Amino acid sequence: MREKFENQLKELNDNLIFMGAQCEDCITYATQALLTGTDAMAERAIQTERDTDGKEREIQSLCMKLLLQQQPVASDLRTISAALRMITDMERIADQGSDIAEISRHIDLTTSKSNVHIAEMADAVIKMLTNAVSSFVRRDAALAERVQQMDDTVDELFQTVKKELVDMMCGGGAQSREIAGQALETLMIAKYLERIGDHTVNITEAVLSMLNHSTEEDGGV
Repeated sequence: MREKFENQLKELNDNLIFMGAQCEDCITYATQALLTGTDAMAERAIQTERDTDGKEREIQSLCMKLLLQQQPVASDLRTISAALRMITDMERIADQGSDIAEISRHIDLTTSKSNVHIAEMADAVIKMLTNAVSSFVRRDAALAERVQQMDDTVDELFQTVKKELVDMMCGGGAQSREIAGQALETLMIAKYLERIGDHTVNITEAVLSMLNHSTEEDGGV
């Protein structure tokens, strides 16, 4: 019975890794759509977000099987609880990737000064997400804590983009209304990426909560 349960836990890990990769792809496609103006990339991001919804339901179903058909001990219950918390944040990450892709369809940022920092933000949150999921699979508290520290970089990049956009709008000129509209859309994109970083921190908090309780039990607390 326990062997079957361990196999299902491995399946849970594999599914979480797959859903994490879907979210990373969604962010990547959305960013490429934004930076290149390629509508096909926007559509790939939007479709990938739809796929994550299906994977979320699949993981939820697996978690219910683990709870109802097996005999989980306390540490198992914490693992399942952490997984359910994680997929909620991953689903929201994919939603925000899709939102970025939608914005890319009606603005042209291919020559925007902020593109460099937007790309850096996207790279940073993708790396954060990869490490956050790995910290769960590897039961690595130190890696989870490093992900939380990485969020500072994302926050700093958001402030940099915000300042650039304010400077752009203050430039005035005959096209000031168009510039202001583009700046607001870009700021929204940066905000979505910042929120993705926040959701990734939520994932690590679920991992650390799971691991800290396990450590207390091991120590006899």
